[in-house]
Amino acid sequence: MKKIGLSIILVFFLGMNSLSAEKLEIPNHVVSIEKENTSQQMKEEEAIVEPSKFVKELIDNIDIKIENPDLIKMLNETDINPSPIAIGYRGNVYLGHWPLRYDSSDSKVNWEFQLINTNEANNYNGEKNIAINYEQLEEKHIKGGLTSKVSHPEQIMKMIINSVEKKHAFPLTFHAVFGKGTRLSQTYDVPLNKVGALKAYASALQERGQITFGEVYIELKGSKRNLVIKNVTKQDIGAFIPVENHVAFSYKTY
Repeated sequence: MKKIGLSIILVFFLGMNSLSAEKLEIPNHVVSIEKENTSQQMKEEEAIVEPSKFVKELIDNIDIKIENPDLIKMLNETDINPSPIAIGYRGNVYLGHWPLRYDSSDSKVNWEFQLINTNEANNYNGEKNIAINYEQLEEKHIKGGLTSKVSHPEQIMKMIINSVEKKHAFPLTFHAVFGKGTRLSQTYDVPLNKVGALKAYASALQERGQITFGEVYIELKGSKRNLVIKNVTKQDIGAFIPVENHVAFSYKTY
């Protein structure tokens, strides 16, 4: 087991790292507990929704890029087949008001977003240095969310996750769980006549961007079908998203 002596001063990054310019690298004081976490969440892998050939043609012929997987899935399942002899027929089929895409404007990460655990070891009146290591004393739940009220929040959270996970090399979830009894073998020295305090923090990504909404129609012109987006609006949105199965540590003696 690796020991970290008192002479080594552990200086940990506090606050926010901007991710708008470059991809984030996980700092050294943030450690994965994916294998050790006693609360192993069965994360449902979202199936990647690919547009059908016909739907891809519809999407490619409009100016707004559609990234909502629920909307793409619905378009895949929509069966509108006008008669090939419907000469001169015109009409619109209204499919609803949808969030179409999410565009990120700024990402920040707070590695010490929320304190989830403190381990202490008292070495007053001891005979030699002792060791302390991380052990989660109570189960902790860290929930993320959107910072403003919007329609279709579940779809928007899904789009935000899809967007940010493409840019950053760490797992994100709107509900992170740190199970009781989770422990790591790495130890920290507690010198004679000192108390060692090892604090563990959950990290979170703080995201800001814009959601594009629009009314979605299928336009029918004779035997032809086109996708039409009307009444396009944009809304600023923010979200904070916990980092899954990662813990940031801060150690000091006093």
